[in-house]
Amino acid sequence: MTSYTHTEPFSESSKKTKRTRVFVFLLITMFMISIESTIVATAVPEIVAELGNFSAYSWVFSAFLLMQSVTTPIYGKLSDLFGRKPVFLIGTAIFLVGSLLCGLATSMGLLIFYRFIQGIGAGAVMPIATTLVGDLYSLEERSKIQGYLSSVWGISSVVGPLAGGLIVQYVSWAWVFWVNIPLGIASLIGIQLYLHEKVEKKKPSIDYLGASLFSISISALMLILIEGGSNWGWISKPTISLFFVFAITLIFFLWWETRATSPMMPLSLWKNKLIAVANVSTLLAGASMIGLASFLPTYVQGIMGSSALVAGFALTAMSVGWPIAASATAKLFSRIGFRYTAILGGIFLILGSLFFITLDPNKGPIWAGIGSFVIGVGMGFATSTFTISIQSSVGWEMRGVATASSMFMRSVGTTLGTAILGGVLNLQLKNYLDQHHASNLKLSSIDAANILLDPIKKGQLSEKALHLLQNGLQTALHTVFWGVGVFAVLTFLSTLYFPSLQKEKQPES
Repeated sequence: MTSYTHTEPFSESSKKTKRTRVFVFLLITMFMISIESTIVATAVPEIVAELGNFSAYSWVFSAFLLMQSVTTPIYGKLSDLFGRKPVFLIGTAIFLVGSLLCGLATSMGLLIFYRFIQGIGAGAVMPIATTLVGDLYSLEERSKIQGYLSSVWGISSVVGPLAGGLIVQYVSWAWVFWVNIPLGIASLIGIQLYLHEKVEKKKPSIDYLGASLFSISISALMLILIEGGSNWGWISKPTISLFFVFAITLIFFLWWETRATSPMMPLSLWKNKLIAVANVSTLLAGASMIGLASFLPTYVQGIMGSSALVAGFALTAMSVGWPIAASATAKLFSRIGFRYTAILGGIFLILGSLFFITLDPNKGPIWAGIGSFVIGVGMGFATSTFTISIQSSVGWEMRGVATASSMFMRSVGTTLGTAILGGVLNLQLKNYLDQHHASNLKLSSIDAANILLDPIKKGQLSEKALHLLQNGLQTALHTVFWGVGVFAVLTFLSTLYFPSLQKEKQPES
């Protein structure tokens, strides 16, 4: 087995690498991964109707998220050892195998297992595609390119539900998975043909123990965040047991990484103030963003009474603001630097959250859309700054694992935000309904949102029950939006500690 060390930067002339064509195929692969959750969500009712086992359907999403999160830092390290290209191709191939198998699943258990395989492959795409941008493009070019990468998420959030609905209605739910195959094959061929790395062979040193400990520890943490407060109580035996597994394996992982010859996650990364602050800020920003993405559609549909299409457009405004701001960061870097650009992102996150803290049904979806756009601007300024500054602070030999650490922290942040804010929503709604004796009307907090989002069930409610559910859900969601604001403030405060980057670290030659 052989690993590689990069000997000079990528360039247009580096062994005839076609930079623009490579980037196009990276966009295709990222689109394939980013559309996965939205297109599958539309097909879930049909999947459950055919395969059964409704109680396990949430794991169709959780299995993918879990393995994607766990493998992201591992792929980042492997790309530093063996080069970006082979690891990217292997990850994409694994994702395609998983996609093929998902469409062939004959039971919910098999589908969940195949989604694990998909997630293992998906973990390679985001960090390595983002790392390749750092390799292929100069510091001045990266912000514009990051804007294009960000726009992929906006496009997928709009196209995904529509495509999923059409596929389920006119073809078969299996094709929400199989549609990935032609895209993935095109990407494999394009990257193979147009991406060339100039590397030299050397004896590898792979941290198998570190990777194993990390995988066990983070799997335990993600399971707690995914299942805790919903299927498991926060002080239940499964939760407590997994917390001990997480803590013990994390301690051993940190201990081992100080002794490993080539650690999977070099702890020196976290001694770098810029990387440490950027990653903490990324986690907090991710929690703030997912709180909005998860619960704004419920408010627009359930409280304002607007259609799913209107709710989608209100949320899509965030996906418009994000790439616009990301593309503008190049000029800001040269004028005010990384630090103040990150701080500006934190300010916009706070301003955006104020729109939702003050949101009420009378303000309408336009108010929500403006707030969503402002949040997107904040995410564009902040996350682009974090990614580009991290990549600029390390050499090629560390860029993969450094970039992956940022991707990983965002994933943990979104999972953490979903768990915390979802718990807040359930608790507040339950308390409200209990205080107003909703049980007399045969209502429960579990069914409240589902009833309000279903036109048929909503129409069957008495005026008193409808008023009670809407007020309860509005009160609970208002608390959630305060939580989004808290995460936004914490993100802003963390950016105040962001150091100024003096110059970009050049790759070793």
